[in-house]
Amino acid sequence: MKTAIFGTRPYDRAFLEQANGRGTQQLEFHEARLTATTASLAAGSAAVCVFVNDVLDAATLAALARLGVRLAALRCSGYSAVDVPAARKLGITVCRVPTYSPAAVAEHAIALILALDRKIHRAHNRIREGNFALDGLLGFNLSGKTVGILGTGGIGTAMAHILAGFGCTVIATDPLPNPELVAAGVRYVPREELFRQSHIVTLHCPLTPATRHVVDAAMLALARPGFMLVNTGRGALVDTRAAIDALKTGQLGNFALDVYEGEEGLFFEDHSGQVLQDDVFARLLTFPNVLITGHQAFLTTEALTVIANTTIANLDAFEQTGRPLHQV
Repeated sequence: MKTAIFGTRPYDRAFLEQANGRGTQQLEFHEARLTATTASLAAGSAAVCVFVNDVLDAATLAALARLGVRLAALRCSGYSAVDVPAARKLGITVCRVPTYSPAAVAEHAIALILALDRKIHRAHNRIREGNFALDGLLGFNLSGKTVGILGTGGIGTAMAHILAGFGCTVIATDPLPNPELVAAGVRYVPREELFRQSHIVTLHCPLTPATRHVVDAAMLALARPGFMLVNTGRGALVDTRAAIDALKTGQLGNFALDVYEGEEGLFFEDHSGQVLQDDVFARLLTFPNVLITGHQAFLTTEALTVIANTTIANLDAFEQTGRPLHQV
């Protein structure tokens, strides 16, 4: 079966070709993001394969359907960007990779916390310039701090175990408390109480209408003054303008993010030779207590192997039975 793979990077191609070692699928790679405009690249393909910042709205899906595309295979777990009802109406099956490596994302979140707390990024730049002064590099012990986890699925659970190893008091908010974490001493509290108590809040919930801007001006005002916020979930979990206002007053003491609500068309691309057009993102870059990575928390050998293997398995199953293994 021929599949048009959008938003391709060298690592995508390497891992997907390795997973397709038996050559069961005909893979056609495109660097372009999938939009209604670029959908024509899928001509002659029965399936498309997309990532988090590709567009699968009604217009794009209609364009794909006119080309005869019958399957949209997401090589990620979240599908908030997919108009699922429109896909069903058009006869396009949607599938995903439900889980790949909770440890990869949790470990990256820990790396962000430690780097931002201990000013590793700033110290690195100073040392390279021959500046060995310690002024402005004061951090705090992670041990003994209260850390709030918003969302205790696979990634949030992995995060809780790591934080416990650091000697943190872990509290959490989730509609479905995890008995494993309760047994391990994690206390579940209402969201507002989590923000009031936590020195650090880390976000690991999916993006839904209910969680969009779950961290807004009101929630930031409730939080412990000077707390650290970490987002490796989805960009729109945080109202970025409200976060900037809280950074300016000091209410938000540190902000680490691997995702950004306006990242489409920005992340995964080299814009180093261009003028940055996103004024909100540019404002974030001016704060010394903000640390940003470009949606790389998933980027480990183990995670990419699972993503590629699951994607090829979904394509194989759809071709053979008409139903992928992990249908949305």
